[in-house]
Amino acid sequence: MKQRIIFTVLMSLVLSSFMTFWVTWINLGFSDAFIAQWLHAFQLAWPAAAIISFISVPYVQILTSRIHSYLE
Repeated sequence: MKQRIIFTVLMSLVLSSFMTFWVTWINLGFSDAFIAQWLHAFQLAWPAAAIISFISVPYVQILTSRIHSYLE
């Protein structure tokens, strides 16, 4: 369980960082407000990403196993 929590926190941190950076850049470009808007988006996204990851990881692992078995 501890490993699952650590994985969830780290994966959601990485994904929400890059995704909010990307979407903020697409919407604003590198403007004066970029960093503030990106950090705001990140603060909103990371908790949501962590909860979604924690809930969905077991199901994604099952789906991955089934797809892998089907492809063998």
